[in-house]
Amino acid sequence: MARGEIRVLVGTTKGVFVVSGRDERTDWRVEGPFCNGWPINHVVGDPETGWLWAGGGGAFHGAGVWRSRDGGGSWEVVRLTAGQMDAWAAGDADFAAMIGWTGGPLPFGDAFAQVWSLSFAHGVLWAGTKPAGLLVSRDRGETWARVESLNDHPSAESWNPGAAGLVLHTIVPHPTDAAKLWIGISAAGVFATEDGGATWERRNRVSNAEACHGHTHPAAPRDGEIGHCVHNMMRAPGEADVLYQQNHHGVWRSADGGRSWDDVTAGLPSTFGFPLRVHPRDPRTLWTFPLNGDSAGRFPPDAAAAVWRSRDGGETWADLRAGLPQTSCYFTVLRQAMAGDAREPAGIYFGTNSGSVFASRDEGDSWEEIARHLPTILSVETVEVAG
Repeated sequence: MARGEIRVLVGTTKGVFVVSGRDERTDWRVEGPFCNGWPINHVVGDPETGWLWAGGGGAFHGAGVWRSRDGGGSWEVVRLTAGQMDAWAAGDADFAAMIGWTGGPLPFGDAFAQVWSLSFAHGVLWAGTKPAGLLVSRDRGETWARVESLNDHPSAESWNPGAAGLVLHTIVPHPTDAAKLWIGISAAGVFATEDGGATWERRNRVSNAEACHGHTHPAAPRDGEIGHCVHNMMRAPGEADVLYQQNHHGVWRSADGGRSWDDVTAGLPSTFGFPLRVHPRDPRTLWTFPLNGDSAGRFPPDAAAAVWRSRDGGETWADLRAGLPQTSCYFTVLRQAMAGDAREPAGIYFGTNSGSVFASRDEGDSWEEIARHLPTILSVETVEVAG
């Protein structure tokens, strides 16, 4: 595919925005909002077809997945659960006509309130929900089924919600093996399947269990288990199943597909943060955005923004600040709000809860603000389309 536009797909509390840049990753322009102003937790795309999917919803709309078959030009929604608007429409014909309500049954009733995460790989579309559950679509989002093997996992009764509720927020497919998939649930931890979702294994154990002693926070690792409140997770490139995780109590690395984890937080200014990104070609390069703490405001330490990068698998870290605000900076970068592209050098992008999108064309050495004054940003992903 010829190099063309990088499109930054931004999910916000008031719909989807698409920030597009030319081949040189310059001349950025913002389009939107799309999806009728729904709260959108996650947007993903398929570069080969140009299809986009946006998952979201809430108490008013119910849960649904929006689809665009033309790269964001037009959108349609596949509603999955009912919301308050259904109750209103059922008793108010004028309101029903205004929103185009038909009163037909929805596939999952009121079983969950939101779609929180999406992943498209090997022709299969996966969706994570709140409360935590996993859905699968094999027809590009037209119809959906519950993945009962995970939803009815023997440990499900012990899953506890994090501050944002009990959410399945991270879905990590294997790039070549369609049978392998990892998911992250707050605050239940990491689960993995190696048989296409027929069975699931909980993968929370730390390999250096002695490092857990003395941690008293409910979401901290203890008793040989990694903190159940996983915030984000990503697989590194390469044949080995190397995973990195940012959770409630630091950054962790697994060399064995999540069966054991090692703490690689040393060198970062705090243990708390949400997003994490791994280089598209180098399994030892990763980025994260530390915040000052769970109960200390959840903004950058010293109110000075910095993305932190490791070039050695988390053994050492360096702060990257050029172009980022260094005074009176109180924004938060949420768990799904950091993304990357596969260019050389790799591009890194993140969005803030104050409505800005920052981009780096040089792997984080320098930054520019490519969009501002958007609604609260919940997620950032990228897709490249041919020019």
